[in-house]
Amino acid sequence: MTVRTRIAPSPTGDPHVGTAYIALFNLCFARKHGGKFVLRIEDTDQTRSTTESEQIIFDSLRWMGLDWDEGPDVGGDYGPYRQSERKDIYQKYAQELIDKEHAFRCYRTANELDALRLGLKEQGINRALKPYDLQLPRDEIEKREAANAPYVIRMNVPVEGKVDIEDMLRGTMELDWLLVDAQILLKSDGMPTYHLANVVDDHLMEITHVLRGEEWINSAPKHKLLYDYFGWDMPVLCHLPLLRNPDKSKLSKRKNPTSILYYQRMGYLPEAMINYLGRMGWSMPDDSEKFTLQQMLDNFDIQRVSLGGPIFDVEKLSWLNGMWIREDLSLEQLAERLHNWAFNKAYLDKILPHAQQRMETLSDFTPLASFFTAGMLPIESRSFEGIKLQGDDLIQALQFALWQLEELRHWERDVLFDAMKTLADTLDIKIKDFFAPLFIAISGSTASISVIDSMAILGPDMSRARVRFAINQLGGVGKKKLKKLEKAYQEITK
Repeated sequence: MTVRTRIAPSPTGDPHVGTAYIALFNLCFARKHGGKFVLRIEDTDQTRSTTESEQIIFDSLRWMGLDWDEGPDVGGDYGPYRQSERKDIYQKYAQELIDKEHAFRCYRTANELDALRLGLKEQGINRALKPYDLQLPRDEIEKREAANAPYVIRMNVPVEGKVDIEDMLRGTMELDWLLVDAQILLKSDGMPTYHLANVVDDHLMEITHVLRGEEWINSAPKHKLLYDYFGWDMPVLCHLPLLRNPDKSKLSKRKNPTSILYYQRMGYLPEAMINYLGRMGWSMPDDSEKFTLQQMLDNFDIQRVSLGGPIFDVEKLSWLNGMWIREDLSLEQLAERLHNWAFNKAYLDKILPHAQQRMETLSDFTPLASFFTAGMLPIESRSFEGIKLQGDDLIQALQFALWQLEELRHWERDVLFDAMKTLADTLDIKIKDFFAPLFIAISGSTASISVIDSMAILGPDMSRARVRFAINQLGGVGKKKLKKLEKAYQEITK
C-alpha cells in the first residue's frame, strides 16, 4: 500500500497558518512512509472562491517550503483536483445514495428549518434535526416538485445510539448519533458540501490517511456512515490538536494574525515559520527547539504529537525567528533576504510614483516611505488626537472599515476607494474625516501618501492587521459592544 495524504483548502480568503500546520504534518507523514502528498482545492463555495486566492495558497505554501506531488497546478493521475471541476462526479454518487434510500431530497425552506429548530429548543430537546423531522407529506412534496422548488439532498442518519470512531492519536472515540444531523450532501446549486466531496474524493484519489484538525471529530460519524453506504474502506483518521491563542481560545484573527502572508510581509523567515509550526504539539526526539524541515522529516513520528492544545504565541515565534536570522544567515545572505523581502525594484516601483512628488532630496524618501517596510506602527490612542472622529464614532468607523476590507475579494486601488467612500457616505461622514483615522492606522500620520494607494501597495494582510491594531490601541471592542456594532453594520450593508 502506498501512503497517500492530502489537504483541501478553500480559496475564499487569506491562507491560514492552520492550513500550513495541517499541510506540514500531512507532508511529513507521507514522506516518512515513502508516500504521496496531494493538494486539492475545495472551491464548492462559488460565490466566495477566487482564482487569486487559489494562487495565493500555492504561493504561500511554497514560500514555506511545502510542496505537493499532485494538485491542480502540477497535475497527477487522480485529477481533476478542483472540486468545482468534479461536479458531475458528486451528482452521480448523490443519486446513488438516493437510489439506495440512504439519502433524500429535502424541499424545506430556511424559515421552516428555523421553525423546526426553535420547536425543539422550546421543548428543551437537545438534538440535531433528523430525517423524520424534515419529511413533508407526499402531496406537498409533489406540489413543490411541480413548482420546481429548490431542494437539497440530505443523508439519512440513525436516530439514536453510539458510533465508534478509530483515531491514530486518540484510540477509539465513542460519539452519539443523537447529535448528528441529516447532513446536506448536495446543495441547491448542485455543488457538494465538504462532507460528500471529501468522502468521494478521498476514495477516488485513494487517500489512505486523513490528518486533519480536531474540529472535524464531530463530523467523523457522518463520514464513516457514508463510507459504509458506498461500501468503501475508510481511510485511517488522525485528528490533530487545534492551534490556540495564548489565552487558550481557538486561534483567530481577532487575537492573533492568522494569515501566512502577514508573517511573510512582516519579515519572518520561512525556515522559522516551519520550525515553529513543527513545534505545535510535536517535538524532536532530543527536544531541540530549532530544527529544519529536513530534520523534522528525518525524525517524524506521528505518535510524538501531544493532544494538549498547542499555543501559537507570536512573541515566541519572533524569538525563534531572531535565532534563525542571527545563527543561520551570513551577512551576505541577510542582505539578500532583505532585498527580496522589501528593498527590491518591483516593490520600489510601486512606492516611488507616490513618493517622488513629495521629495526634494533623496533623504526625504525614508521618512516618507518607512511605513511600507515596517510591521505594526508605534501608534497609541493619543495618535488620534486632533482628528474630527473621536470616541465611539472613531471606533465604529475603524471597525466598519475593517469589516469592509475583510470582505473585499479583489484588492485593487479603485475597489478599495469605492468601498471606503460608499461606507463613509452611508455613515454620513465626510470622506476627509473618514480617511483621517485610516491614514494614522496605515501610515502612522495624517500627512502621508494617499491611504488608498498605501493600502493597495501594502496588500490586504498588512492593511487589515494595522487597522485591527489601531482599534486595539484605542481600547479595543468588548463582546457586548462588538455585538452592537455587528448589528449596526448588518443594517447598513443589507
